[in-house]
Amino acid sequence: MTSNDQTHAFITTGLEFPGWKISRVLGPVFGISVRSMGFGNSITASFRALGNGNIPEFEKLLGDSRLHAMDVMTAHAGQLGANAVIGFRFDANEFGGQFTEIVAYGTGVVVEAADEQRS
Repeated sequence: MTSNDQTHAFITTGLEFPGWKISRVLGPVFGISVRSMGFGNSITASFRALGNGNIPEFEKLLGDSRLHAMDVMTAHAGQLGANAVIGFRFDANEFGGQFTEIVAYGTGVVVEAADEQRS
């Protein structure tokens, strides 16, 4: 996995890939994204929250943060020599009243095509 093929990495919430075998387990991998809404968007989002509806500013911030955390996790897996991540999960925390931390994590592994797929 290099930075150019991060989007082609195998990532699953499961513990296996049907048709593939795990040949090596390399250990935990993670990616962290810490973001702040910013003053202007925070005010806009606060007014929207009064209406009890969706808050697109927060949806975009969290969606972008998850993608960034996944990219960092995939890069970390690649640095270890992994070409896949199993047991993938997200975790999120808020701190300081204005910062959101998103963590993407899983186990970096090396997968190979099962024998029946190689022929």
